[in-house]
Amino acid sequence: MPFGLNEAHLFYIFAAISVVLAAEAIYLLFFSASSYRTRVNRRLRLMQNDANRQTILLQLRRERGLTGAGDFKLPLVYLNRLVLQSGVSIGINKLLFFIAFGAVGVFAASYIFRGSLLEALLTTVVATFLLPFLTLRFLRNRRQKKFGEQFPDAIDVIVRSLRAGHPIPVAIAMVGREMPDPVGSEFGMVADEVTYGQDMESAMRSLYHRIGQDDLPLFVTAVAIQGSTGGNLSEILQNLSSVIRLRFKMRRKIRALAAEGRFSAFILAGLPVIMFLVLRVIAPNFYGEIWHQDMTKIGLSIAGVWMLFGVYIMNRLVNFKI
Repeated sequence: MPFGLNEAHLFYIFAAISVVLAAEAIYLLFFSASSYRTRVNRRLRLMQNDANRQTILLQLRRERGLTGAGDFKLPLVYLNRLVLQSGVSIGINKLLFFIAFGAVGVFAASYIFRGSLLEALLTTVVATFLLPFLTLRFLRNRRQKKFGEQFPDAIDVIVRSLRAGHPIPVAIAMVGREMPDPVGSEFGMVADEVTYGQDMESAMRSLYHRIGQDDLPLFVTAVAIQGSTGGNLSEILQNLSSVIRLRFKMRRKIRALAAEGRFSAFILAGLPVIMFLVLRVIAPNFYGEIWHQDMTKIGLSIAGVWMLFGVYIMNRLVNFKI
């Protein structure tokens, strides 16, 4: 036998494989459907513990920085909208607490290690305002991108449901049951809002404010026009799904064409930092005589700001909105 295996060894190997496959078959037969229902999206996971849809709707709103009625909790509309669209589910109060706690920690660590009150204050300002802002923007952009990838499939689910004879609220509720996050929970919230008295157009506009994705106004407008004037909504949404897929394909094509410029931007932005770190490792005393002078700190700060400005310009050159 090759590899030094005899018939007994092969028998035990195939027996073990058979046991594993049998166990997987039993799991898929009895437990797969229920486990899928519990993890398909957050709204359905919450409904496993509490079947009251109104309670779940209020909880989802409060987690995203809204009041129970769906209004902004903070007077700072831009910040509240950024937190809402980022998908952060810890709530405004906890988010502000974590930012304040992090600011205190950054101030203490900077003051202990650097011994300068001014540097500690500047570092705290960056850690308190700039870093959370950039993090929330990154989370918002990632969530909107994921929503955009799932959105055509959600429209297809609605189209099939409409052609089967279901009304639009039932079709939207089906998306909330079948699609993962972020589409699943967001459309589930729309279905719950309509169930508890809100009109379809207002619920759709609330959906757009919670997401802020570029393709959503087309869907909201189509549903609003159909609700007021009538028409074949399934055909309209089918065409809309095709248009959104073509736009998504165009975005991917542009991103591929701009890959060279984006990679050049990474190299130009990272090369000075890499060379600085290399010099600190191979020649620690290279900046030894001037490292602690004030002009060195001012010069490095100006260079860092100038580099960030260059990164911003290059980012605008290789990113396009379609």
